[in-house]
Amino acid sequence: MEVEFRLDPGRREPKVIILAGEDSPELRRLAGGLDRLALGPIPVRRGEQALLLPQRVFLRFYTDGKGVSAQTEEERFSVPLRLYELEQRLDHRSFVRISNGEIVNLDRVTALDLSLTGTIRITLAGGTVCYASRRYVKKIKQAVGL
Repeated sequence: MEVEFRLDPGRREPKVIILAGEDSPELRRLAGGLDRLALGPIPVRRGEQALLLPQRVFLRFYTDGKGVSAQTEEERFSVPLRLYELEQRLDHRSFVRISNGEIVNLDRVTALDLSLTGTIRITLAGGTVCYASRRYVKKIKQAVGL
């Protein structure tokens, strides 16, 4: 494999192009690995203070009537993005949409209760409980391997 590295001083984000004669599972894995590296921090606000926090600290993102909020084990933050924008930025292996108004971090799920009729009760680290809407149950089961 040949690797080329070029600097472009005016560029804000790195861009990776894979040139190959044909598609292969190895190339798909390589592209997926590079995609994971590009997963950046999420901008949040605590009052007047703007912060950039790593994705792994978040339990969930949800709409709360005033906009979008983010929850960690310790506190809640306001998020200047909409849920669909967050969904595009978040690691798709760790975060899954469970309803029209909520995205959870699967790495922070401590329990799933499938006994409710048609829905899933999700318990997150710290005891936070969320409910998946029926519309997203199949997607959640696939994401956790059920």
